[in-house]
Amino acid sequence: QVQLVESGGGSVQPGGSLRLSCAASGSISNIYAIAWLRQAPGKQREMLGHITKTGSAHYSDSMKDRFTISRDDAKNIVFLQIDNLKSEDTAVYNCAAAYYSDELRPPWTLRNWGQGTQVTVSS
Repeated sequence: QVQLVESGGGSVQPGGSLRLSCAASGSISNIYAIAWLRQAPGKQREMLGHITKTGSAHYSDSMKDRFTISRDDAKNIVFLQIDNLKSEDTAVYNCAAAYYSDELRPPWTLRNWGQGTQVTVSS
């Protein structure tokens, strides 16, 4: 059983940076990619991007400039770096696992969702 646990969220001022972590445990060898998504209050969940088990990162078109996904294979952690945070980045951020590439396309039939970590951007 795979478990994903997010951490690293918090309250930051506009213009700041955060690095979120997604720690994976269990039978992770079959995971094709780890994806990051977020859901802001009153809005639909949106896909931010993903990183494959070979380390290839891919981003949604609107997320390329300020978001960086990386991984530490030794620690089984996937990171999401967010720079120049804006108020519209306020959301719950989740990571989830894809076992096939199709799962990374809408409707994102991802699995092993973490509990999420809250990011609040406010002055």
